[in-house]
Amino acid sequence: MKSGFLEKLVTRLDRVEPGEVQQILTRLIREKGFLENVFEALREGVIILDPNGIIGFVNHAACQFFGLDPERAVGDKLASQVRGLDWDNLGKPGRSISRDLEVFYPENRYLNFYLAPIDDHGHSAESLGYVMLVRDVTSSRAEAEETLESERLNALTLLAAGVAHEIGNPLNSLDIHLQLLGRKFRKLPSGDRAPLEDSLATARAEIQRLDTILKQFLHAVRPTAPRRERHDLHATLHKTLHLLEPELSSRQITVQLDLAPSLPAAVIDPGQFQQVFYNLIRNAYQALPAADGRITVRTECNDYEYRITIEDNGSGISPEIMGAIFEPYHSTKAAGSGLGLLIVRRIIRQHGGEIEIESEAKHGTRVIIHLPRTERTVRLLANPAIDL
Repeated sequence: MKSGFLEKLVTRLDRVEPGEVQQILTRLIREKGFLENVFEALREGVIILDPNGIIGFVNHAACQFFGLDPERAVGDKLASQVRGLDWDNLGKPGRSISRDLEVFYPENRYLNFYLAPIDDHGHSAESLGYVMLVRDVTSSRAEAEETLESERLNALTLLAAGVAHEIGNPLNSLDIHLQLLGRKFRKLPSGDRAPLEDSLATARAEIQRLDTILKQFLHAVRPTAPRRERHDLHATLHKTLHLLEPELSSRQITVQLDLAPSLPAAVIDPGQFQQVFYNLIRNAYQALPAADGRITVRTECNDYEYRITIEDNGSGISPEIMGAIFEPYHSTKAAGSGLGLLIVRRIIRQHGGEIEIESEAKHGTRVIIHLPRTERTVRLLANPAIDL
């Protein structure tokens, strides 16, 4: 509603005929309803606030974003309806604010809100109130993260070629020369040979460790295409547990299996999924306490996907580390390369699936693998109806 209309109305109040009052009220209601209809049609959330942060109007989109009941929200403080928004820090007269926030109810979303004062065109130093515009940026944020990850992996791929040449070849040469030295040491007297053999063994072990890190790095940034075949996921899991049995037994770790009966065969690369299970179970037991360590492996299946859950009662992961858990060379272990989860996620995504990690410091970690039952292919959509 134009302020000019209200100004003219105020100046003419003493001259308004009784019959004109109904017409004025009708126009006010009609224009108010028009603005409300406009706000309700917007996809962006709109919240009108008074100078003290009291909600005067909230549209349908904002109610969906924050899970608000409009009848209860109007007349209440914004900070009471949207927990976590401190009005004392936001509602500053004459100040516009743009911030991102994450909400967890009714859905986990990323939102951006713009808070701007409603001025009185210089008639008053104080603001009449505030308008808050809210946008859902969940999709754009996910796209930005995918773009950033793609750029990071492209950079790592370029680096991998140089690493393979600059480090791989010298390591092979060093290993060969250490083998030659080892043969010469055998000809020395035993008293002179013992200390040299210890140093030689240490050098060879370090070369082997560097070679393992190099292979992990190359596999992470230049993965091979999966060779899929119909295979039993439970058989791959049991094979992995058999390989890890000596380490699990030495640590006295209990592995509880809650496997779905008659799980249909999945179209996977068995070797790659064995690597997935190996890395995840190994990560789990390395986070377990010295006593009472427990790992639970659960499999489920519905019409659309397989779901494999690996859960432990270990030390968990702090929120600060969770944000960078898939970044290369970011590891919570002193001797870790930080590539295990990067490899795991790459393999799962190559199979059309996704990995989900839930954790809390000192309360264990749960890793959930979502794997589609059928390969995702293109789908033709019906032609839209054409009006002639």
